[in-house]
Amino acid sequence: MNYKLLHIFRNTPFGRETFLQSLYFCKTINAYPVVYIPKTDKFLMYFSNDVVQVNLDNSFLAFPETAHEHVIALFDEAGIPPRFYEPKNFTASTLPDISSQFDYMCSPRSISDLSSKIGLGHLGPKVRRMIKQATFPILIASPVFKAWKSISIFFGGSSNSMSALILGLKIAIASGFPLKIYTVLENDSEDVYRDIIRGSELEGLMDQYVNEWCFYESSGFDRMLYEIPHDSLIVLGAYGHGVIKEILLGSKMEYIQSTVTNNLLVTGPNCRISLK
Repeated sequence: MNYKLLHIFRNTPFGRETFLQSLYFCKTINAYPVVYIPKTDKFLMYFSNDVVQVNLDNSFLAFPETAHEHVIALFDEAGIPPRFYEPKNFTASTLPDISSQFDYMCSPRSISDLSSKIGLGHLGPKVRRMIKQATFPILIASPVFKAWKSISIFFGGSSNSMSALILGLKIAIASGFPLKIYTVLENDSEDVYRDIIRGSELEGLMDQYVNEWCFYESSGFDRMLYEIPHDSLIVLGAYGHGVIKEILLGSKMEYIQSTVTNNLLVTGPNCRISLK
């Protein structure tokens, strides 16, 4: 595979943990990380329908004299050849344009709760906007490096949760890790959700790779989160129907990321996901 993950490096212990997560993710699915070491505190990403300016906090510019050697050392430790991204175009002298032609992007969680500042990982309006526009999934890393050994998919029946299901199957095929599906029932029965899959191109893959499909009443969302293994990669779709409908529009996503320490792989409505 030639899948590429964009990683914005933060030269701090917290940033090291996040980069270790990107390295592990890429080794597990046979992709490779491309590292951008920022020289300014902001950059632009151009998507088909929007331009997103990402404002980095000052920690991303910490200790620039050692950032490159730290990245090289972590690449070497992981046994992955180093690859770096250097912007070629600039909207302004201090505002580089970063390509959106990647298959994944890693976004660390911020230890700050300030909604007015975005640290590329603070789950505020700009990260939500990026996920909404991005054609690739966003990996929201756990607070510290955590190896994941299974995959958990949130499935609500929407077209975007179908994308998350395809992505989860793709990750399961590449990694060989077991996969479970988690669904919160709204006003429908289990059969309604199973009928969405029945007869689709995913039915055979579901039979082959899905270990279990877990259903919960609408009041069981907290129970579902608790029962997801702590060492599982959670794959979910944003801007869908049902419970997932609010997942990036308000408090639901903030609640999830503050409740579970799992790594999250999030697909937005513009993600182009295929099994190829």
